[in-house]
Amino acid sequence: MKANINILVAEDDADINGLLCDILSKKGYKVRGTYSGTEAKMCIKQYDYDILLLDLMLPGISGEDLIAETRKIKIMPIIVISAKTAQEDKINVLRLGADDFVGKPFDIEEVIARVEAQLRRYKQFSISKAKDNKLRYKNIVVDIEAREVLVNDKHITLTLREFAILELLMNNPKKVFTRTNIFETVWKDDFLGDDNTINVHMSNLRSKLDQEDSETKYIQTVWGIGFKLQE
Repeated sequence: MKANINILVAEDDADINGLLCDILSKKGYKVRGTYSGTEAKMCIKQYDYDILLLDLMLPGISGEDLIAETRKIKIMPIIVISAKTAQEDKINVLRLGADDFVGKPFDIEEVIARVEAQLRRYKQFSISKAKDNKLRYKNIVVDIEAREVLVNDKHITLTLREFAILELLMNNPKKVFTRTNIFETVWKDDFLGDDNTINVHMSNLRSKLDQEDSETKYIQTVWGIGFKLQE
């Protein structure tokens, strides 16, 4: 199965890039190494990868900008591996859409373990969705093809954007999405800082879910960052 998993490494240090590619290849993964943000962006647009290992200080396009660009078109896990280990740097990349952060210098076994953990989550939900094109979380069933939502087996009516927000969250149940992530994914436009637009849609979505299942919390506000599904 590992031979069917494609990993993209974006790291400008040749020694670190070579180490990651070599170790992951020996584990059975298909790995491609890139040495700039520009090269990595081109690969992400042209090919489908299962996970991205990303340095932040890249020539061309920075790692932070690459995360933001990638999140407009891809939902694959992103693990940042960086020497920028200040708390604000970690928080920033998670807000932009990264799934995990590993500081340099790193332990290679820890990196492998984190790759495996992210791939497990990603594949589980991809397989679940592929079976019948439906997403399930707690008492919600979202039929992607029919564009229908059931809560406790009762149909609820959502607007196109409410549906898209719910689909985005359910496709990534462990992930925290910033308002920028949500707006640029759902509205397909640049986010200009109008938090009220996202807040109103999120409030309406919560209200509709609550009407059919007031005892279950589905959407969690993560203070200072954004929203995720309530665990």
